[in-house]
Amino acid sequence: MRPSCARSRAGFTIVEVVMAMFILLIGMTSVLGLLSFGAALARTAELRSQSAYAVESIVADLEESLFPLVVTEDGREVAGEPVDVVDRPVPGRPALTYSARAHPEPGSDGSPGPALYRVDIEIRWSSQGATRTKAYQTLLVREVPFGERLRRKFVQGQ
Repeated sequence: MRPSCARSRAGFTIVEVVMAMFILLIGMTSVLGLLSFGAALARTAELRSQSAYAVESIVADLEESLFPLVVTEDGREVAGEPVDVVDRPVPGRPALTYSARAHPEPGSDGSPGPALYRVDIEIRWSSQGATRTKAYQTLLVREVPFGERLRRKFVQGQ
């Protein structure tokens, strides 16, 4: 055998090096694309969980304050007509404000009035100089929670 022939076959050809670099480039691009996609999904999940928390806070606040406590002529404490909420800050989220309006739900005739109300909630916030809104609806029972009755009776002295 000739030594020059053995030496020429010992390394990689330029075509093999280019193909290996191309495969590496495709793989790295795919991995980076998946990482950015995963980061976007994580951000979306975080925003959705924060919005769910905000809506839960709003509903809890509305359950406490939407129906005022009214004392009837015979001394009974009942839930009054719902009050409209306008631009109230979301508990725990001062950058968010909400408005709510309750409407009697058809077919829920109770005594002395409808027991079930559809509540339209609109949440507002500012992002990059623009005001954004999101609307939700929920059903609430016309009642004043027991804890709110105690608070009004003993803390506020009403």
